[in-house]
Amino acid sequence: MEKLLDSRLRGNDKEKKQKFVSFVFRCFFGDRRLPQFVIILAWTDWISQHWAAVAIAATCLALLISAVWLLTYYVRICLNIFIDTPPPLSMNPVDFQRLEGEIVRFRSFDGTSLRGMHLSPPGGGEYKGTIVFSHEYGSDMYSCARYTRPLLEAGYNVFTFDFRAHGESSGADYKPVQWPSDKELGDVLGACAYVQSSLSAEGRSSDIGLFGISRGAGAGLLAAASDPSIKAIVCDGAFSTETTLIALMKRWAHIFASIKLVYRNHPDTFWRFLLWLIMRFAQPKLKRRFPSVHKALRDMQPRPIFFIHGRRDSYIRVEQTQILHDTVPQPKYLWVVDKAKHNQAVICEPDAYAKRTVAFFDKYLAGLDVPEKSLESNA
Repeated sequence: MEKLLDSRLRGNDKEKKQKFVSFVFRCFFGDRRLPQFVIILAWTDWISQHWAAVAIAATCLALLISAVWLLTYYVRICLNIFIDTPPPLSMNPVDFQRLEGEIVRFRSFDGTSLRGMHLSPPGGGEYKGTIVFSHEYGSDMYSCARYTRPLLEAGYNVFTFDFRAHGESSGADYKPVQWPSDKELGDVLGACAYVQSSLSAEGRSSDIGLFGISRGAGAGLLAAASDPSIKAIVCDGAFSTETTLIALMKRWAHIFASIKLVYRNHPDTFWRFLLWLIMRFAQPKLKRRFPSVHKALRDMQPRPIFFIHGRRDSYIRVEQTQILHDTVPQPKYLWVVDKAKHNQAVICEPDAYAKRTVAFFDKYLAGLDVPEKSLESNA
């Protein structure tokens, strides 16, 4: 068309060119599509004059579309992992002998009916305090037997309970995941409120201790941040959802993305943005919030906390508990068990586990004079 125009017209007269093009178009197609053809011709002429800018814009658009596609792909994978991937279970019910006590029902903060159990020291003895036990994901209240039997023998009362959708607690329509949410926080707060009400009715102090395992430890720390009556906390395998997810995303990124640019040398802001996207989809989908344990500890009134973690834990790396430990002020303790995997410290070092947990609650819940060396990592 351009050659034909150049042969028929002299100079670069646009008005003559448009008239000639209109005449040729009418000869072949009539007047019906003339406006559209003129518009197309004008756009073609503009693109031919600005081809470099058009090429740059098209390249940028293609890169943007590719980046959005890759980000959406990775967020979808991470979302599925966040919702559906269970952690390794520390033990089965057949791995330990059950403890039996008084079975009760109580309410979570949102009204969900939960099952609990009161355990008292064998043979009675002087009352030293009450400890609420918060079990790990996928287990039930009976898992307390592995961890708290020495505490009962030392004279402590223990209250253990089933989280919603675990054991015989209500929640058939609730899908639990391995991350502590506001629902599990409500369960722990409900258990603590029930115990404190019972203690007040008996004329005893409402101050209590808390012993949490993995997700139960995270929920317990969240509860302690809002309940100052929780005076001492033992956490085995504790972690904060957001710091753990960022670490897992960095660890797994190379599995799902073959291009190193997708997962290497990104600033922390990129991973926080990716985390925000995951939470943006996960929380409405699961109908719950996932509070930050890390942030809760920063805002919490100082409380003695004893952190326990397995050095061979490949699911929740020891660095995650180290982050929490470094966040809180003294008094605080961190015991890393060299040969232990996730929640396995009590199996690898049962005697030391018993001595340290009893010594911690003796010192900070019962108020006994306990040598500091009984709690140090080299004790």
